[in-house]
Amino acid sequence: MAGIKSLAKDTAIYGLSSIVGRFLNWCLVPLYTQMFLPTEYGVVSYIYSIVALAMIILTYGMETGFFRFANHERYDNPMEVYSTSLISLAVSSVSFVALMLAFIHPLSKAMHSEGHESYVAMMGLTVAIDAFSCLPFSYLRFRKRPMRFAALRLVSIGMNIGLNLFFILICPWLWIQAPGWISWFYDPDFGIGYIFLANLISSTVGLMLLIPELHGFPYRFNPKLWREMIVYSAPLLVLGLAGIMNQTLYSILFPMLFPDKTQAMGQLGIYSANLKIAIVMVMFIQAFRFAYEPFIFAKAKDRGEDKIQSYRDAMKYFVIFAMVIFLGVMFYIDILRYFIAESYFSGLKVVPIVMVAEFFFGIFFNLSLWYKLTDKTVWGMWFSILGLAITIGLNIALVPKWGYMGCAWASFACYGTMMAVSYVAGRIKYPIGYNVPRLMFYFVSAIVLWIFVELISFGHRPLLNMVIRTPLLIGYIFMALKMEHISLRDLIPSRTKH
Repeated sequence: MAGIKSLAKDTAIYGLSSIVGRFLNWCLVPLYTQMFLPTEYGVVSYIYSIVALAMIILTYGMETGFFRFANHERYDNPMEVYSTSLISLAVSSVSFVALMLAFIHPLSKAMHSEGHESYVAMMGLTVAIDAFSCLPFSYLRFRKRPMRFAALRLVSIGMNIGLNLFFILICPWLWIQAPGWISWFYDPDFGIGYIFLANLISSTVGLMLLIPELHGFPYRFNPKLWREMIVYSAPLLVLGLAGIMNQTLYSILFPMLFPDKTQAMGQLGIYSANLKIAIVMVMFIQAFRFAYEPFIFAKAKDRGEDKIQSYRDAMKYFVIFAMVIFLGVMFYIDILRYFIAESYFSGLKVVPIVMVAEFFFGIFFNLSLWYKLTDKTVWGMWFSILGLAITIGLNIALVPKWGYMGCAWASFACYGTMMAVSYVAGRIKYPIGYNVPRLMFYFVSAIVLWIFVELISFGHRPLLNMVIRTPLLIGYIFMALKMEHISLRDLIPSRTKH
């Protein structure tokens, strides 16, 4: 239990910035959906989907590779691993920027942003900066400096939020009231471009704040170590690419699957806005990931049954917390839906499907420990390629008929299949002995409870629905605590002297 408490604490600390950051970005959705048309917001979603793919390519699994080799028994100098990784990412990021600027016009045309090359250039620079910055942030996690990690993340996120509000709300008001104050830098026709500019400025400031993590040690590039890291991380690159494509491929395929580009961007905007409601599950998984990788690599050094039990407990509590999040979102969807404009409400039906799909992905991430610990990351690559094939096939088959609902079901099928095949392979290659009936009970009971409250719903009367749903949510939580023999006192952190 001590190991799980440590994992929970690290999830809370390391994931704080991710959760707060995503929540604050989530709060920008009402602004975007009120200020921009669905077709304009669709362009933003499309470009960010390309950015997500580029981010995976430019980091090429180095984060996990750094944790693996910094804890490797054959390399006793973590700073050599760190400097080798930094040099590798620096060279690849600079090369990416040079190539992007050299081919900016054909790239913009391919990304449906012809005439807006500045959008593509800004996001290309941003993704290069963020890809390089990911390693100093991983170094902070390795050195167990959660407060600095969270503080730097929050400063960058706060700046991004502030700049969005400044450019999208304050500047248009000043343009009417006192245009002379801002006419030297503000162009009202730039529109959604200010979203990308705010992101670029905040990422640049974030990198500058990481300078202390980039000096004070000798830079040394170890070719042998680098080759081993690439061999280990290359399958993770494919895994990450397939994973992010499973999440964002709908944005890329939409313009290709609809003959009417305006209709495609409109549907894309509606779907993307509603995904922001389901992002609560994504925030939890991201927070968990920050703590879980250092946790499993550190636990791998232990011996005996305690290590395996820690892995079982991690899965169990992940399922419980994830299902509480699912119920919380679905029980209060009548309130949460007002984070988006009413014109986007037609897409609310995708929220439960996408949340369960993300839950399946979280289970898959938990199961990934067996191939990461045994250095057989190629298995993760194959699982992700299988998922990608399902995503592509179902999007092509379903989107022309069902629109964005086809995207949601494709995601559900993709992550569900990846989860299932990883579990089956893991039972053979690295058996953990998860209590599957117990895990299934928590999942099924949450789904049944959600269906029950939907059947007795009082329409869109949030207060009346809350009166019924809140006790049921509390009841689910207490049921889980009772089954796991956990008292409320166990949940309160004990005061210890350091």
